[in-house]
Amino acid sequence: MPHMFLNGGAMRGGPLHHLLDGAPLVGVVRTAPKYRFYSVGDRFPALDPELGDSIGVRVVGELYDVRWETLRERLLPAEPDELELGVIELEDGTGTLAMVRRRTYAEPEDAYRDISDHADWRAYAAQTAGG
Repeated sequence: MPHMFLNGGAMRGGPLHHLLDGAPLVGVVRTAPKYRFYSVGDRFPALDPELGDSIGVRVVGELYDVRWETLRERLLPAEPDELELGVIELEDGTGTLAMVRRRTYAEPEDAYRDISDHADWRAYAAQTAGG
């Protein structure tokens, strides 16, 4: 079964967690420091490979051992159009599947808010809800 890095609504306690069909949690992990982290309209996060002179961060997420059928039939169809399946690098140097910002998606300039300073969707969402 493939490992899938999740950093939004499909994490434990999230509104999309049920889509994992009981896939086992491998652990709480971080990405390699090669990514920027965005909020898309405060609806969901978007992981984006660090480009140019910007400094990447280690984004917090959960790693799951997901069946291919679950990935294909449940998880991927629920993902927003702004994201696509990709391969990322974790802090320990291993690669894994993850949803990343879609390069070909035409979004308005202000659609993405850089929340890389948080590097954790739950921390960002808690701060946004509290303030």
